[in-house]
Amino acid sequence: MALITAVNIYKDYQTEDVIVHALQGLDFEIDPASFVSFVGPSGSGKTTLLNLIGCLDKPSTGKLTVAGFDVAPLSRKESAAFRGKNLGFIFQDFNMIPVLTVYENIEYPLIMVQNIEPSERRERIVKMLDAVGMADQRNKYPQQISGGQKQRVAIARALVTNPVLVLADEPTANLDSQTAYTVIGLMKKMRDELGTTFIFSTHDTKIVGEAEVIYRLVDGELAGKEVKGGSAHA
Repeated sequence: MALITAVNIYKDYQTEDVIVHALQGLDFEIDPASFVSFVGPSGSGKTTLLNLIGCLDKPSTGKLTVAGFDVAPLSRKESAAFRGKNLGFIFQDFNMIPVLTVYENIEYPLIMVQNIEPSERRERIVKMLDAVGMADQRNKYPQQISGGQKQRVAIARALVTNPVLVLADEPTANLDSQTAYTVIGLMKKMRDELGTTFIFSTHDTKIVGEAEVIYRLVDGELAGKEVKGGSAHA
């Protein structure tokens, strides 16, 4: 059974007298434990689509099912609860809280979103610190570590709630090529170990090749689908 199913998804935005057709008639399915990239130039609809999948926005028309739930009818409160239980997010600008240590940044979603005992919180955080190679940096603050290290922390923070799906919007945009490959490799490793589905958007042609399934967006339309070892056109 697919983890995500999109049927005839449209998303329109109105700015003054102009209607922007951000997404136009998207149909696709994404399986559990997939490593998927949505690719396209700026303005192609990548971020809009990730926002819909992440329950941060709603489609104008069409049906979007994520982890067995039709997410479009969810209220704001229901959407927040759904995100907290099922989803993790990684951002291109890291979104670390500057006054919290590495350890505390990873702990933050466990405190805010889930009612988890302190002993289990510690166990989960230590496990994630080890998994992303940041155990020796746990007491440092964001300004004391590199961009690549911040993105490692962001991956740990996204995974510490045990989500079924992690969404990453341009996660390598602020990293050099070598660090970008390392970060994508770490995401893939965590997918292999935990069975978490990763969906990331990018316009970096080098990073695209690391995905196992690639959807190409052009002007809000799905222009094609490629699968490692073969290709299929949508």
